[in-house]
Amino acid sequence: MMMMWDAIVIGGSFAGLSAAMQLARGQRSVLLIDAGEPRNRFATASHGFFAADGMAPAELQGKAWQQLLAYPSVTFRQSRVQSAQQQANGFSVTDEVGQQYQTKVLILATGLVDTLPDIDGLKPRWGKSVIHCPYCHGYEFRQQPIAVIANGAASVHQASILPDWGPVTYFSQSRFLPDPEQQAVLQKRGVAVEHTAVVAILGEADGVSAVKLADGREIATGVVYVASETSFGHSLVQQLGCELEQGPTGAYVKTDAMQQSSVSGVFVAGDMAAPMHNAMLAAAAGVKAGAAAHRFLMFG
Repeated sequence: MMMMWDAIVIGGSFAGLSAAMQLARGQRSVLLIDAGEPRNRFATASHGFFAADGMAPAELQGKAWQQLLAYPSVTFRQSRVQSAQQQANGFSVTDEVGQQYQTKVLILATGLVDTLPDIDGLKPRWGKSVIHCPYCHGYEFRQQPIAVIANGAASVHQASILPDWGPVTYFSQSRFLPDPEQQAVLQKRGVAVEHTAVVAILGEADGVSAVKLADGREIATGVVYVASETSFGHSLVQQLGCELEQGPTGAYVKTDAMQQSSVSGVFVAGDMAAPMHNAMLAAAAGVKAGAAAHRFLMFG
């Protein structure tokens, strides 16, 4: 007979580990399935994280894994979940090798997949000198020239907040032109605007020294900000029928205040359930999801 888990958590980064911890401490059987590809794997440090500022994400996760697996009710499987279905008594999930698992509640915390503009030299520097969040990584590049490469309507807002970290040039790529109101904000904030497209990122190793434009000009910069386009990287939320909302970089799962999705018994935490992406916010959402899932197991 197939074991019925109290909870299956899919995703083993900040949100998933935090959710699993709450359930483990509630003495519930937990299966945590993770493919080993956290969204933050490209970053060398996680900044602004309470009591762990500057620690490598892998170090933080490793410590969390060690603490979590000390609980006897927690089991780990390294795999990728391919399907999830709701059943009369809970949920069934199947991984990439066809192994099936049954659970009373399901927590999704897989993070998101980032798709970057097709610009030479951009992707290899992602998470190092090409970044998206000033609160996560901006302090390390303070008072250096900043390039913001537009990749969506929210890029103008991104450019408008960055002068607190250094002098900013907004590169519209001739696609995301600021309207008169936005132009006034950029001017007030001292942001220069350039419409000629960036075609390459220049610099030694992982660093940035300049951006190269389509007309051959090179503009010196110490850091590049760009907002990725995000996606789930799987179809689990669609298979389960979870309601979605649209954020500035892509769709995310709509949840209530305690991280329950529109599907009863399915809780979603971390970047895949929020328009704003941050390690501490993901961990906090995981705590809420784990505690809420535990209460669901008690009271339905």
